[in-house]
Amino acid sequence: MHSPSEDHMVAVMCILRYLKVTPGKGLMFFKYGHTDVEGYMDADWAGSITNRRSTSGYFTFVSDNLVTWRSKKKKVMSQSSVEAEYRGMAQGVCELL
Repeated sequence: MHSPSEDHMVAVMCILRYLKVTPGKGLMFFKYGHTDVEGYMDADWAGSITNRRSTSGYFTFVSDNLVTWRSKKKKVMSQSSVEAEYRGMAQGVCELL
């Protein structure tokens, strides 16, 4: 977010309080036909100014419901943008499987 406000912080705190008191809750999906599983991945190349490491992320939807997401700075430096994208894609595909 480019300009977070106090209202955004209040909303985040409400979500975190809810997650804290409901650790055993799960997601329930009803089958009304075909269940779609979709994954989206992205990565940048040498995006960190301090050490030029890449960051990649993915998120997964099941029947239009967000179920997993992750964003992480890579431990190794990619030599090209293609390598950074492939590393991010591999991480996302592993989550889909």
